[in-house]
Amino acid sequence: MSEPRLTHLALYLQRLGYDAPPAPTLETLRLLQRRHTSAFAFENLTTLSGEPVLIDLPSVEQKVLLENRGGYCYELNNLFLALLQELGFEARGISGRVVMGQPEGAWTARTHRLSLVTLDGVRYITDVGFGGMVPTAPLILDSTTEQPTPHEPYRIEQHDDGYTLRANVAGEWKAMYIFDLQRQEDIDYSVGNWYVSTHPESSFRKQLMVARTGDGWRRTLNNASFAIHRVGRESERRQVADVDELVALLAREFGIRVPEHAALKRVLGRLIEPAQEVSQSS
Repeated sequence: MSEPRLTHLALYLQRLGYDAPPAPTLETLRLLQRRHTSAFAFENLTTLSGEPVLIDLPSVEQKVLLENRGGYCYELNNLFLALLQELGFEARGISGRVVMGQPEGAWTARTHRLSLVTLDGVRYITDVGFGGMVPTAPLILDSTTEQPTPHEPYRIEQHDDGYTLRANVAGEWKAMYIFDLQRQEDIDYSVGNWYVSTHPESSFRKQLMVARTGDGWRRTLNNASFAIHRVGRESERRQVADVDELVALLAREFGIRVPEHAALKRVLGRLIEPAQEVSQSS
């Protein structure tokens, strides 16, 4: 079965700074990944609204490219893989288990999508959908050495069950996710997406998570807590006061056009309320 094709390739490339399709080289891959994490925010607004998260390619194109939204791994990495394949890269989807913030050795559900790219016989992982710690450069799979990116350094450890991606955060090598190279089909991503977007215990159902990268910075929003993390400097943090300020911030800092959705506005209001109470009592 042939891979689904992009229907808005020119617009997609334009959003990434290209007037014409670039050649499938390592430099192109590096630029695409860095620009993608800057142009398209990671966000879970659809999950919070209670609407289904559609991860078929036409739905993702509509949401991200035409409606000025972002998405999470099942959306952004699906879109990015389609772009890589359209440009002639040898690439396929793989999956992993997010362990960021978990005790060392934790083994979580398989709920993360990323891609494997092979260039001149060298294998790389590429990921544009991992929230506030998304790698901003492709990483060589078969290397255990520290690999620099425009933001934090990363390294990949190989073990009996596959690989662990680690990032150097404040001098400590913290595990981000465990992954392997097992063949994945659409149904595998559908199952993972169903869990992430509908299971009562999924963090995507419980909190607002938004992230975007730029030249020397990362911006994150967790419920009402907005932060700018600059490379080599202290992070700047502040609390968002109300839903109107939140909607304006999502547009200004993350490039997200928040849909007019009453249920979503109510949920966002409830997520902001605890921060307001803390602020008023402090």
